[in-house]
Amino acid sequence: MSKGAPTSADDFLTGLKGQRVLVTAGAGGIGLAIADTLSRLGARIVVCDVSDEALAAAPDKIALVAAVKADVSREDDVDRLFETVKQKLGGLDALINNAGIAGPTGGVDEIDPAEWRRCIDICLTGQFLCARRAVPLIKAAGGGSIVSMSSAAGRHGYAFRTPYSAAKFGVIGFTQSLSKELGPHGIRVNAILPGIIEGPRIDKVIADRARQLGVSNEEMTERYLHNISLRRMTSPYDVAAMVAFLLSDAAINISGQSLGVDGNVETL
Repeated sequence: MSKGAPTSADDFLTGLKGQRVLVTAGAGGIGLAIADTLSRLGARIVVCDVSDEALAAAPDKIALVAAVKADVSREDDVDRLFETVKQKLGGLDALINNAGIAGPTGGVDEIDPAEWRRCIDICLTGQFLCARRAVPLIKAAGGGSIVSMSSAAGRHGYAFRTPYSAAKFGVIGFTQSLSKELGPHGIRVNAILPGIIEGPRIDKVIADRARQLGVSNEEMTERYLHNISLRRMTSPYDVAAMVAFLLSDAAINISGQSLGVDGNVETL
């Protein structure tokens, strides 16, 4: 992997070939799009996921070095995952902290504390557990990248989705802190803030919110889109393109940033 800045336009997106990359929750959704994009650009990919079905199907869709079942909120699962990373990849150049859940929808007085804890554990603590195991490997590689998935909800307050928004705000603080801590070791740390991503996860969120407000799913969808300047949802591959850029030599001086890939979400 090249560690230098690009010297011409022809060098744009260089440095991806041969990178050893772990993508959490990489067997479906945004994670699968990221793994697919990076693999096509020459990276060597290990993914983890909690879905047996998605893990079984992923190797038929994209080129992977390994697909591991692991829950990032469980320390023992993360330890086992990184043993596989070391065995299969021989080291690590980049961690994509993608795993997360939507969490509960409801008023703060209605949310079960167990659901709050589960959302924080997966969306935020899971990133810490993966980073603490990834950092020694990336240091040993001479530097690299960590890209963590936040959300537009990490920039805007999100009524009735407080656990999710709190976790995603936390990801930004974690990112900015790590970028300062790890910069002297040549490790760049950035966060991506997707908006409304096409797929079954947002469909469920919209259905839950529509039911809560007593409106149709169609009307609720229009309300969501009205708050996006470009009036459209975001594709998982839009997010994957940003990840590829951040791992490339073109982003050699980008660190500590929270980058929206959301059509400009104005409010939530």
